[in-house]
Amino acid sequence: MSGLAVACSSSSREEVEAIMQTISHRGPYISAIHEGDQIILAQNYLQADGAVSGNGTRIPVRSPSNPNLMLCYDGQMGNWSDLARDHNIPDGPFREERLMLALYEKHGKGMLKHLTDAVFALVISDGKDLFAARDLLGIKSLFYGWKDKTLYLASELKGVLQVTKEVYEFPNGHYMDRSGQLTKFAGLPESPPRFWDSSVDTMARDIREIIERSFRSRIDFSVPTGGLLSGGMDSSVINYLAGKVCKEKLGQSAKLKTFAIGVGESEDIRSARLIASHIDSELHELNVGLEQMTEVLPEVIYYLESFDPSLVRSSVSNYLISRYAKEQGIQVLLSGEGGDEVFCGYKYLEHCPTEELFTKQMECFGFLHNSASLRLDRMNVCNSVRVVAPLVSGELLRYSMAIPPQYKQKPEGSQKIGKWIFRKAYERLLPESIVWRSKQEFSQGSGSADVLPAYFEEQIPDNELAEFQSKYPVIRSKEELYYFRLFTGYFGSDRAVDTVGQWLFP
Repeated sequence: MSGLAVACSSSSREEVEAIMQTISHRGPYISAIHEGDQIILAQNYLQADGAVSGNGTRIPVRSPSNPNLMLCYDGQMGNWSDLARDHNIPDGPFREERLMLALYEKHGKGMLKHLTDAVFALVISDGKDLFAARDLLGIKSLFYGWKDKTLYLASELKGVLQVTKEVYEFPNGHYMDRSGQLTKFAGLPESPPRFWDSSVDTMARDIREIIERSFRSRIDFSVPTGGLLSGGMDSSVINYLAGKVCKEKLGQSAKLKTFAIGVGESEDIRSARLIASHIDSELHELNVGLEQMTEVLPEVIYYLESFDPSLVRSSVSNYLISRYAKEQGIQVLLSGEGGDEVFCGYKYLEHCPTEELFTKQMECFGFLHNSASLRLDRMNVCNSVRVVAPLVSGELLRYSMAIPPQYKQKPEGSQKIGKWIFRKAYERLLPESIVWRSKQEFSQGSGSADVLPAYFEEQIPDNELAEFQSKYPVIRSKEELYYFRLFTGYFGSDRAVDTVGQWLFP
């Protein structure tokens, strides 16, 4: 996780410095600004990003063959090894950045079609021209805005707002040139590919192999690494793999540190204990109450840049456990995020006709850029922790699209079992009660989904809600009203509100 800021055309260094100060949590380890005649580029990094300082290190990273060509970058690549081999890029510090520059020098904007297993927000410039892009799903965040005729880009909304209120979310799957012209380079398919005619056992084996490849290409335990463990299927699979690889890398006596959060004896806590025992991890539990959750809401809203209740609730839990993990010395956290989108795990999908499931699955992916992926990024990077989600994998996504829908949401009597094929893939490797545990959102399993809405129902009068709803129809509940007030207090009620996604499903 890292942060970037760019100003194109007439600008002052002070404005870019103000942006970088606002997003300093994204990279307190190393930071620098390059001031050119026409473009200012700034970058910061966490130590866990593989960044190095000293020894003549210059950031933003420059091309070895053209020192004027520089890259500002926030991303993760699953297919680095294959691309690096094809383009003769050696391993080492800033390896992804060096590869990105090599791809751009060889292919120009065509580089994007090679990034089939990468999430990214990037800006490449030679000091005159500019090329900016954001990945297909919008897993990495990016915003832009205008002040007079100057274009600004930054990793977070609050950064651009340091300079101008005319701020927009950079659309996922698009690239931009210096004029601000946006061009779509990729989109989700409108119809499914040909479905696999493989056996269940073959698909299960393929899924395990793809996920393990994704994990090993992203995680090396070179810095203190821990796992977010809710006890749900997704986080259990990731921590099962992490526990195995941890012992391979650090010795059979090594124990993965796992972290679970709950309100009292929540279901997440109980399930996390079971998995931690199963994989021989060192479980750290954080038990929180209403007071602790409401106390951090101002910080959560500030860093999250959203007022959607479902997202905020889960973000409170994520923020608290990430902060706790950081206090224990963790620099990288592993997440099971992405499993519900890849394997159709959301409860509302159980009511979806089989023939419509693919379309609904693509809608889930379309929501990621300002919903779950926003939480994944912000609630960890605000604590200066790098987060890695191996289930967010281009290879896994492409494979899952071709899985017949009846194996994702499998009918069983009058019910459907979400993520059925994913569960089958690991049913012999994880406890039965975990594999077949029903889907719960992070906020439900941890308990915050029950506590926070009830609290705000008591705190805010009905007439107060009605008054705000007449002016701001986006507000749907008393809980959302409270979050909306915090949000607009930080970011205003103009274009910033338009960048907020709202979860539409129960």
